[in-house]
Amino acid sequence: MPMPLPPAAVDAAARHLRDVLALAIAHTSGQSAIVVYDTHCALAAGLTAAYRRCLPDAVFIDFDAVAPQAVLAAFAGLQAADLVVLIQSTNFRLEAFRIRVELFKRGLKVIEHPHLSRMPGEQALYYIESLAYDPTYFRGVGYALKARIDQARGGVVDSGGEQLVFGSPFEAAKLNIGDYTGMNNIGGQFPIGEVFTEAQDLEAVNGRVRIAVFGDTSFRVNRPPQPITLVVARGRVIDVIDSTPAFDQVLANIRADEGEVWLRELGFGMNRAFTRERMVSDIGTYERMCGIHLSLGAKHGVYNKPAIRRADARYHIDVFAVTESVQLDDVVVYRNGAWIV
Repeated sequence: MPMPLPPAAVDAAARHLRDVLALAIAHTSGQSAIVVYDTHCALAAGLTAAYRRCLPDAVFIDFDAVAPQAVLAAFAGLQAADLVVLIQSTNFRLEAFRIRVELFKRGLKVIEHPHLSRMPGEQALYYIESLAYDPTYFRGVGYALKARIDQARGGVVDSGGEQLVFGSPFEAAKLNIGDYTGMNNIGGQFPIGEVFTEAQDLEAVNGRVRIAVFGDTSFRVNRPPQPITLVVARGRVIDVIDSTPAFDQVLANIRADEGEVWLRELGFGMNRAFTRERMVSDIGTYERMCGIHLSLGAKHGVYNKPAIRRADARYHIDVFAVTESVQLDDVVVYRNGAWIV
């Protein structure tokens, strides 16, 4: 068994998850809940203990102690608007059953905590802090950012002496802020805190951007000894300065399969638990970090572009800009490590 989390950390997790359940997911005592968990890492065990406090009437299933059919049978007994929580040291496999997608199809609410084993020790404490749900901050800043993004004619990301210029309006921004009003699905992967978009005209993105962190070939956070500068022309990475072998491999993989390296997503991360100094190794979690992240590769499941055939798009690699400031049109919306909208 892994060394357990400190009791104070479990207390904090229970406090934060109680708010998530009530304020974001709107789970009530009249709705059923199933928590599927494993015990392979301290963070998974700590979150399971926290959910036992928050959901005393829920059914708890140890994924390793039952057959996959038993898990599926338990899901089958739920009604629309009931809740499933998935606490995963890696990610659960149920044959061809795509868990979150299939549960959403049934109208169920889902909270997913994957890849927890990638975040040991102090990282587990950062993760727990990232679960804190402040609706005034997430919804206030999130909707204000969306309003500015959706009306902007362009923008600039300043990464400390280098500027990446978006010379195009943006696609309608999408929100991951714990407000599911009007959405088909309630829940998703936690922690939350992001607004994302991309240029309507990808070829209108030019300039340079310094990246402090990137997702490597093992889907883990990689922080080079000094920021890597990407040179971008007509929406594609055409040169790299101060690269590393690991980043060169990322680019080589993209070029081998896609021919060129597109720059697509413009992500406005909002979760204040994560910074350049307070990092976690799982890239899908760190993606919520407060600041700008971008994606390399042609793949983006939300926005379709005529120049990119979805069948040929294979890569969506997150890279994290040194974010000194962000402008939408002539208005600064980020400075000194915080959103100002």
